[in-house]
Amino acid sequence: MTQSALLEIETDTPDEAQSRHSSPISGQHISIGTGFKAISFKHAMFDGMMDPLVMVDHYLMGEPTFGAHPHAGMSAVTVLFEDSCGIFNNRDSLGNDINLEAGDLYWLKAGSGAVHDEKPSHGALAHGLQMFVNLPAQMKYNDPEALHVKAKEMPVIECNGAKARLVLGESNGVRGAVSPALSLTILDAKIEAGGHFEHEAAPGHSQWILAVDEQVEVTVGNQPVTLPTGEAMAIGAKQSPVTLTLRARAESHAVIVTGEPIAEPFVHRGPFVMNTEAEIAEIEADYRAGRLGELS
Repeated sequence: MTQSALLEIETDTPDEAQSRHSSPISGQHISIGTGFKAISFKHAMFDGMMDPLVMVDHYLMGEPTFGAHPHAGMSAVTVLFEDSCGIFNNRDSLGNDINLEAGDLYWLKAGSGAVHDEKPSHGALAHGLQMFVNLPAQMKYNDPEALHVKAKEMPVIECNGAKARLVLGESNGVRGAVSPALSLTILDAKIEAGGHFEHEAAPGHSQWILAVDEQVEVTVGNQPVTLPTGEAMAIGAKQSPVTLTLRARAESHAVIVTGEPIAEPFVHRGPFVMNTEAEIAEIEADYRAGRLGELS
């Protein structure tokens, strides 16, 4: 969780007209101490089309930075890229103490509240994404759950000069792990020069794409958009399947996230995502009173 997430207060009502896409967006550069750097993308940058994502940080972490912290009303999702080095330890108030390795995923559905800590071991360098995924109002007070998917358990889709790890969800007729909350697909794709990768988003699902390393050309229908290195774009949901194509002139690395928008007003304050300011105040009081649990 980034410092921006700890400090920011945002309110958003998703746009109903979601048959469009954003321009490429540059994230906010963040540096904390000597061990954490990130490019942070927030839902407000994408005019409602990032839903159900609230924020995504593309980060490097080489030292413990944040310590134990709470979450509620959302899922905190960690995706490590394959070039991460060493062990990334995840602990939470559900009793989990898990050492993530390069390429792993950890999904913490905080629901009614959980306490979390994540840090690299000595000499390790974690490179990946930290996502805040919203929960609908009916799930915000569910009991917390967690999912760990090891890199070696993730299916790999290889075609047309591309190799995509199916971190979560479904693509090209291949099924991977299923989240403990919303139906979400996460693809971690490497594309050779001159290659391309296609993904068909399910009806009613929005798409979010990040060019991790080298630019990619993103095509939806017959609308190509050049997505520069380090920038992201969102594609609004349609009620029919939408095929996305990524093309690369040089060897590239990109991430695709697709999911069904929740389309509910919400308030994002630091590590909490609730539907109203009153609910935010209540969950903050619960945390201060120690009702969100503790690390063992």
